[in-house]
Amino acid sequence: MAEEAPAPPAAPQAPEQPPRRTWRTHPLPKRLALIAIVALGLWLWKVTDVPERQLIYRLEGDDWGDVRAMDLQVLDSEEHIVKREERFFADGPPMEVTFKVDLPEGTFRTLLFLQVEGREKRDVVRGRLMVGEAQAIVVPLRLPGPSR
Repeated sequence: MAEEAPAPPAAPQAPEQPPRRTWRTHPLPKRLALIAIVALGLWLWKVTDVPERQLIYRLEGDDWGDVRAMDLQVLDSEEHIVKREERFFADGPPMEVTFKVDLPEGTFRTLLFLQVEGREKRDVVRGRLMVGEAQAIVVPLRLPGPSR
């Protein structure tokens, strides 16, 4: 019988390399897409948010030293209270009283109830508030006379 010739020794194989990454297989584009969607959502949320404004009542006249409490109510066109805040004063209010309100542009009705020392009933100051693009709305205010 004929002897078979020994097989030539196999050449050493190089270690197998992982497949080469391309931009389609890289995880970064997937992450960038997610980050872009989140950033767009945050931007839309901030753009559609109602801005915070400062409603500043500038108190005119000398009779404000007897005022002990202010109750501000801001009402929308359907007479729903949009904002309500109370302030109390031991020695009368400062010459400017500031309220922070989240209001869109438009027209609102305001009711300011004042508790004056020595008067049994609270005084009511009614007003209209025109909100535009300005962040600060200054309203001059005089203390109403005692109601009889």
